[in-house]
Amino acid sequence: MRDILTEIWQTARRNKLRTSLTGFAVAWGIFMLIVLLGAGNGLINANLKQSDRFLSSSMVVFGGWTSKPYQGLKEGRDIRLHGRDMEITATEFRENVDEVGAQYNTSAVISLGQQYISTSISGVYPNHTKINKVEMLHGRFVNEIDVKENRKVLVLSNKQAKELINAQSTMHNAQCTIHNAQLVSLIGQFVNVGNFAFKVVGIYKEQENGRADAFSSYSTIKRIFGAATDDAGRIEFTFHGLPTEQANEAFEKDYRRRLNAEHQAHPEDEDAVWLWNRFTQNLQMEQGIGIIRTALWVVGLFTLLSGIVGVSNIMLITVKERTHEFGIRKAIGAKPWSVLRLIIVESVIITTFFGYVGMVLGVAANEYMDATIGHETIDTGLFKATMFLDPTVGLDVCIEATLVMIIAGTVAGLIPAFKASRIRPIEALRAD
Repeated sequence: MRDILTEIWQTARRNKLRTSLTGFAVAWGIFMLIVLLGAGNGLINANLKQSDRFLSSSMVVFGGWTSKPYQGLKEGRDIRLHGRDMEITATEFRENVDEVGAQYNTSAVISLGQQYISTSISGVYPNHTKINKVEMLHGRFVNEIDVKENRKVLVLSNKQAKELINAQSTMHNAQCTIHNAQLVSLIGQFVNVGNFAFKVVGIYKEQENGRADAFSSYSTIKRIFGAATDDAGRIEFTFHGLPTEQANEAFEKDYRRRLNAEHQAHPEDEDAVWLWNRFTQNLQMEQGIGIIRTALWVVGLFTLLSGIVGVSNIMLITVKERTHEFGIRKAIGAKPWSVLRLIIVESVIITTFFGYVGMVLGVAANEYMDATIGHETIDTGLFKATMFLDPTVGLDVCIEATLVMIIAGTVAGLIPAFKASRIRPIEALRAD
């Protein structure tokens, strides 16, 4: 084997251009496949992270503006949801609706001693933490008793709590323990929300790309800040028994028609009441992701195929150029198997080495993308969205792509090599 390796090395040195072209075709095909799949996975992972922020079997209902005249009323009327809409949702659609809640937003200044923050406060029901996947760090979230008794309770994000206690977010590990203790000590304290004293009952983890609100009981916030209006904010609820897109569309149509009737809007007016259905959104996202994955694999495989064609052509030319050499080998006693083995080993070594080079460069390119555009976010106004996240490709894909290239290069050289090994020495010596 050592003699074969030495001979392959000498052959490569004598034919640097041919070896370089072969290696480039192999490395380029694998490199582009890994980069394309990595970029696609980066886009897919970012979208999956955004969709994972909410419970899929939930809906949020917003008031909109009428787009059609109805019963003598003009289009363009502002529709605001009210308490009766919540009652309709809970009673008339209980076959599919589980928990009904609402969210009423206002802005206020929260202060503790000399520290203060200006933020948005959301009055919510307990199901909000399930629908929006609020992760509690300390204490608790709003509960049913808070809503029933109009309790002045407050749930802050960890960043809001840090600002109130004047703690810095960048500390050494030893100081972080003290920092967490300070956050816990905030539980049970009273802070001022405008002119009212609220008790801090919990601290939640602020989502990296989300908009941070302080949370309180829906009934309390509505009573203090929204008593003068019939606006109930927006309704949010969980549901079951709607496993398909068609079932969700039928439910939405019936639900919208009923709320439209409550607000004297046209039954088919889709702008009067807006529905944000997380289930159908996820279905559409999954379909889009499936299309992206398929397109990436098609483009990637064609890129890999171009590398295979390049390797095959070069191997064919290589064997043809060495026909005279093979004739000399056979004339001095070389067996056909020794000729085949030489071509196979040479093909495997070249494709393996350059395939590994292409794989390493592809992984490095993905890491570079992750370090640059992977940390950029877009501010939508409601939240900040990461558009590119973790552009990685599984090691199994990298190895399989390299193996495909190795096998293709071997087969491409094996067929003409097999013919060359069977040619008579006199004919091989006569070949140009």
